[in-house]
Amino acid sequence: MEKDRGDSASQLFGGLGCFLRKCIFRILSMGPIPDHIAFIMDGNRRYAKKQNMEEGAGHKAGFLALMKILRYCYELGVKYLTVYAFSIENFKRKPEEVQCLMDLMLEKIGELLKEESVVNQYGIRLYFIGNLKLLSEPVRVAAEKAMAATAKNTKTVLLICVAYTSYDEIMHAVQESCKEKRNEIETLYASKVSNGVTEGVEEGEINGTTEHDVQGSCENSLSESQALNTTRACNGVIGVEKKKGVTLHAVQGSCEDKWDEATSRTSNGVTEGVADSKKKQWMHPTIKLVDIEKNMYMGVAPDPEILIRTSGENRLSNFLLWQTTNCPLYSPSALWPEIGLWHLIWAVLNFQQSHYYFEKKRKLL
Repeated sequence: MEKDRGDSASQLFGGLGCFLRKCIFRILSMGPIPDHIAFIMDGNRRYAKKQNMEEGAGHKAGFLALMKILRYCYELGVKYLTVYAFSIENFKRKPEEVQCLMDLMLEKIGELLKEESVVNQYGIRLYFIGNLKLLSEPVRVAAEKAMAATAKNTKTVLLICVAYTSYDEIMHAVQESCKEKRNEIETLYASKVSNGVTEGVEEGEINGTTEHDVQGSCENSLSESQALNTTRACNGVIGVEKKKGVTLHAVQGSCEDKWDEATSRTSNGVTEGVADSKKKQWMHPTIKLVDIEKNMYMGVAPDPEILIRTSGENRLSNFLLWQTTNCPLYSPSALWPEIGLWHLIWAVLNFQQSHYYFEKKRKLL
């Protein structure tokens, strides 16, 4: 009898709590609701120590807190949720602790895919963000399977940053952008000769004027330019070659005008003032902001509109440095496993107060 009464009371309070939460969310929805909230889940180990729990128990409690917050965000109408689960710097911890975290991650990925899990109840798509090559093979394979299994879910997106730092993400984006532009250059130089103008050769002679492709790694480009004693005050000059008194510059970025100038000069019969369409064929593709952002790990989601870091810390800890330029930071003193509904409500209220200001800043970008 006592057990039945306890279950009834639990259901009653649970139903009442759900009703009150929906009422509060309905009121909040009268203002702007953030499309994307990011969390730095800080304080799991301190929580375990505070509660005299065994090692690893704090992270398990943190997982339960994540499921709770995920449910709240779904009910509130937040489309994207990003959590900082494991930094590349965390690999520097004791090997037994890292292995414990990898085992826990493998276990929790399995729980996320269970039929009765929050992920399947709410149609949540999973992304594992970061340098996944650094993960142990079982965890990496499990993460890839989880992403494939939830690929058709569209209601909410959960991005889990593992083996992640912003430095690594930015470096990865730059490297991928360089590869893409290098492929464009190779395609350009592989094109055929048209109307007496060589549109692309690795090193070809055009009426006595030689142009060299000296594209390569940043280090090689720097050493080559130093060896050639390039004295031009021009950012981005990669190489200089002289032949019969004519100097040609292979340039990028802010030096495109120099390239136009060089291609329009006369050398052994080459007429000045090449048509604009032909000039463009000579110009090297340049890396733009959109190229970098496209190759970011976080390119699958819009920039976060709120960043919440628990435990009262104000540091970003190398997390989403690129994406949080115009994002307010909320730092409740609660440790991550202690985070609750009121912390989320307060963060959204603060966001709504400053929404107009940050929206205006974003439009200026």
